[in-house]
Amino acid sequence: MDQLLRSPAVVAGLVKVEARIRRLSGSSVLPDINAGTERVVSAGGKRLRPALTLAASIALGKQPDRRVITAAACVELIHTGSLVHDDLMDRADRRRGQRTLNAELGDGKALVIGDFMLARAALAAIVNVSRPVAEVLAATVVELAEGQYLETADLFDTGRTRESAVRSITGKTAALFRAGCLVAALCAHAPAEDRARMAAYGEKFGLIFQVLDDLLDLTATSEQLGKPAGNDLRQGVYSLPLLMSGIDLAGSGLVGRDMSEEQVATALRVLRSSPMAEHTIRYCRGLAADALAALPVIQDEEMGAVLRRLPSAYIDQVERQVYRVNQVNLAPVS
Repeated sequence: MDQLLRSPAVVAGLVKVEARIRRLSGSSVLPDINAGTERVVSAGGKRLRPALTLAASIALGKQPDRRVITAAACVELIHTGSLVHDDLMDRADRRRGQRTLNAELGDGKALVIGDFMLARAALAAIVNVSRPVAEVLAATVVELAEGQYLETADLFDTGRTRESAVRSITGKTAALFRAGCLVAALCAHAPAEDRARMAAYGEKFGLIFQVLDDLLDLTATSEQLGKPAGNDLRQGVYSLPLLMSGIDLAGSGLVGRDMSEEQVATALRVLRSSPMAEHTIRYCRGLAADALAALPVIQDEEMGAVLRRLPSAYIDQVERQVYRVNQVNLAPVS
C-alpha cells in the first residue's frame, strides 16, 4: 500500500483532491455544519480510496484532470460521511484515537453532517463530473446502506454464514472501492470491458481490505487500532475471520450480548491461538489472484505495476503485523 500512497503521480493528485474535499465539505451556508465536516475530514486517514481512483485513471492512460480530481474527492466524501453514520450506529466515542462527531456534538447533529457529506458528493458529481459518474456514486450509496443493513440484521447471530458476511462487506466496503475504480475508468473513456474489469479489480481489493481490517480487530492491540480491540465481538458483528476460526460459535460460550471486558479478552486469546489468521490470509490471497486476473490492459506500466503489487503487498503487511503481535504472548489485550 505504501507504494501506491507514495507514488509521485498519486501524491501530486492527492494534494488537489484534498483541496477539493475541503471546498466541497465546507460549502454549507451553515457555519456549524462546515465546522463539523472540517472536524471529520481533518481527523486523519490515508485517503486510500481516492488514491486508488487516481491510480486507476493513470493506469488507463488518463492523467488526473479536474473531473478525475472531483470524482476522487466525491468518493472520499462518501466514505467519510458513511463513517459518521457507522459511528452513530456503533455508538462509538473514538475513531483513530479521537472523539467521534456523535460523541462531540450529539447524535442528531452528527447524523445531519453525515447526510450533508453524502449529498454534497452527489451534487458535485452530477454538476462537475458527469451523469454516468453521478449514477455510479448514487448506486454505491444504496449498496453501502444495504450492506450495513445486512450486517445489522445478522448481529449476535451465531448461525451467520460466510456467504452472508461476504455479501454484507461487499456492499458496505467493497462497493466503494469498486466505484472509485469505475469512475476513474469512466473519466478515462475506457471501453466497456475495461471499465468492468477495473471495477472488478477494485471490488476484490475492497474485499481484501475489509476482511483484513476485521482480522486486525481480533488480533491487533487497542493501541495499534486506535480503538478498543475486539469491538466487533462487543457489538455482535461476527466477521468473516471469526467465522473462519473453526470454532463453533453457538456452543463455544465465547460470544454473546453484554460481554464483559474479561470475556472479550478471553475470546481474543482463544481466537488468536486458532487457525483464524492462517485461514483468513489464505482466503485473501485467493482474492488477490482474482484481482490481478481482472485488471484490464494497462496504458501506464509504472502505475500498472503499482496496481499489480497492491493486493499482495497489503496482505503481506497485515500478515507480518498479525504474526508479530501473536508471537508476544498471543497478543495480550490492552
